[in-house]
Order: sequence, then structure tokens, then C-alpha cells
Amino acid sequence: MSQHINILEMARRQLADAAQYLDLDRGLHQVLATPIRTLIVRFPVVMDNGEVQVFEGYRVQHNASRGPTKGGIRYHPDVDVEETSALAMWMTWKCAVANIPFGGAKGSVKVDTKLLSKRELEKMTRRYVTEINTMLGERSDIPAPDIGTNAQVMAWIMDTISMQVGHTVPGVVTGKPIELGGSEGRVEATGRGVVVTMEEAAKTIGLNLNGAKVVVQGFGNVGATAAKLAEEAGATIVGISDAIGGIYNPKGLPVHELFNRYQGRDGGVREYKDAQAVSNSELLELPCDVLVPAAIAAQITGDNADRIRAKLIVEGANGPCTPDADHILSDKGTLVVPDILANAGGVVVSYFEWVQDLQNFFWEENEVNSKLTRIMRSSYASVESAMKVHKTDMRTAALIIGVKRVADATIKRGIFP
Repeated sequence: MSQHINILEMARRQLADAAQYLDLDRGLHQVLATPIRTLIVRFPVVMDNGEVQVFEGYRVQHNASRGPTKGGIRYHPDVDVEETSALAMWMTWKCAVANIPFGGAKGSVKVDTKLLSKRELEKMTRRYVTEINTMLGERSDIPAPDIGTNAQVMAWIMDTISMQVGHTVPGVVTGKPIELGGSEGRVEATGRGVVVTMEEAAKTIGLNLNGAKVVVQGFGNVGATAAKLAEEAGATIVGISDAIGGIYNPKGLPVHELFNRYQGRDGGVREYKDAQAVSNSELLELPCDVLVPAAIAAQITGDNADRIRAKLIVEGANGPCTPDADHILSDKGTLVVPDILANAGGVVVSYFEWVQDLQNFFWEENEVNSKLTRIMRSSYASVESAMKVHKTDMRTAALIIGVKRVADATIKRGIFP
């Protein structure tokens, strides 16, 4: 669905909704709707067969008023500069809602990583980073993993930058392996944050999570972690999907078995036979208490929102609900915990990792998880309060907080020169 919807226009519509509550000056609104820097690169890589292939990549910095820019690097065949710009904008609001001192950025390369060998992936990563290295730095712009990238890719990025500057700079990237200055708890951080906000939202609507039926779209890092932690909290996971398709069992699915035996296999979770096969679109409409869309953007739209049966939606992915869907869900009384709040756990622990790298002093996992939980609960409470004050939905409330913090920082800093 995402390719039919302009993701950047969607992000700008959300900004405009929040701006109405803040009475933003028109010029300031224009500043916040526009990235400060966009770099498009096209670069050659010699493939294993000796042929040269040209790839296209992007790095977008949206806003740096509150600190260095921060944002993941996505490898996906459908990325473009508009989607990357929207993701950078959402990162700005996400950092502000969590009240951590970063602005938003995003990077991407248009590539299907399944078609590359490990050596080709490494060469492409190192060349891409070399092309955008004027933007990167531990005090200027710090990448992290996203769809199609992982700790190993972050290790290559850190090593490439370190080779070019002549000394090791672990703080230039987060989501690294522990051995290279990564943080305990970083891999699970986004999914953990999703479940913390799920627990808080369940209290808001009077839902007992113990025994609640949960459906998770997407079984990558975020979705799998959220499913495992929700199950540990007493919920029953009745539906799960990956890129190939989904499965449904109203009595519950064995999340840990699915993760250990079926994640990453050619047939995906569909190879598990004690469940009904469903499509990704059918999965969203299954009967459940909580729906966690943790795949890609624009999955719940004006076309299918009225068929969503969940009482609570917790956005593990970025932008899974379109503005049209938001209006329909709000009218139905469905509570949507927005992406800029629900999946902020990843950037919060990325911030912890960055702080640890700059200090060369590292924390134990329980300390990381405790600090993350405290920030997520505090952020949720602030958004819930804003929702009641402004009598609006939770996404607009979160945007009001995030946009106001960025706008205030911009005004206080002033316009140079």
C-alpha cells in the first residue's frame, strides 16, 4: 500500500494538524516542514562477478535545533528521497517527544539486500558511507540500523569513518556490536519500548493485558521482540506475519518457537502448520484486543481502517496509519499510540549508546532497560496529558509536544546570521 501514498505529504499533513494547536508563525512552519540538508548520491560497486553496478542512496537531515541529527539507514528496493525525508522528519519529533537532545535524520539505499553476497553488501555499505561522510560525525549526524541493516552494517560504517579520520570513532554510529562499543539492550530497545507503551495504553482504556489477544504485523527485530515481551507480560499472540504472509490461531501462537525455528526461513512463519494462513492485509483485520503494525508505512488507510477490530493500536513501524485512517479510527474510539511515541525506544537507547561511547563508560543491561522504561512511561504520561488538555487524538498530542519543543529551540537559537 505504501507505494500509492506520498509519505512526505502524510508527514507534512501531520505537522499541519499540530501547527493549528500551536499557532505557529508561517515562516517557522515552513522551516519545520523542510529538511535542512538533503544529499543524493549515485555510486558504483564492483560485484563478485566483476560487473559494475550503480546504486542510488540518500541522507537527509531534517532539523538540528536540539542537537546532532540522528536516524537509521534503510536498505530497501522501494526507498526514495521523499520517504527518506518523511522518516527524517518523524525522527525529529520522536527525539523531541522522548526529550533527548537529537534532531532527526535518515539515510537509505535503493537495494534488495537478498540479491547481494555478504562481501557485496560490505563493499556497497563502505562506498555509500564514503559518499555521505561529509554529513556524518559523532557530534553532527549519527546513523543507526533500520530495515535491511543491522549491527554488522553499523560496524562497517564505524570502521569506514574511523579509517578515513585516522582514529576510532565509536560514537559516529549506534546499534553496533557490543564488542565495538554497542550498548546492552539496544537490539531489543524498540520492541521493548513498544510493549512499555502498550502496557501504559492498556491502563488508559481499562484493558487487562494478561490474556489480551495481540496481533503483530512484521516479524523482524521490532515485531519479534514486541511479540516475545508481550507474551511474557501475559498477552496471547494470536496473529503474526512477515514479508511472505501471516498465520492466525485464536488459541495463541508459540512466539519463541516461531522466532527460533521459522524467522528468516524461505517460507517464513507460514511454514508453521498449526495455524490458519492469512495475508498481511487480512492479518490487520483479525479479531484482537491489540494490533501492533511493525512492518512498513501506510498499512492502515482510509480503505481498511473501518474493518480494524482492535481496541488498541501500538505503532511499531514508522507511519503505518495514514491521516485518513487516523480520522476513522478516532471516530470509532480506537486508541492509536503513534510511532513517534511507541517506537521511540530504539532512539532512546541509541542515545544511551552514544553517551556511553563519548564517555568510554558502559552500563549494565538492567540499568539500560530501567532508564528506557522510565523515559517511555514519562513520555507516555506527557502525551496522554496533552491529549486530554487539547481534546485530541494521541498522535496529534504527541506532535504538539514534539513540534513545540523543536519550535521553541529554533526560536531561542534564532535565525543565523
